[in-house]
Amino acid sequence: MKVTINNKETETQAKNVKELAQELDLPATGCAVAISNEMVPRDEWENHLIQEGTDIVIVKAFCGG
Repeated sequence: MKVTINNKETETQAKNVKELAQELDLPATGCAVAISNEMVPRDEWENHLIQEGTDIVIVKAFCGG
């Protein structure tokens, strides 16, 4: 299905946020996911389903100045 991740149309086979995180090889810590401008807590990733056309924002923390 097609979703939008950080303003880029992307094809995914993931059915939920946890599967998407695995598909994108996101780090185990230091990242956050928002679906339609609402943060999804990590402990809800498995239960939060993704649908065609979903708008997703992924933010990764990093060190620097």
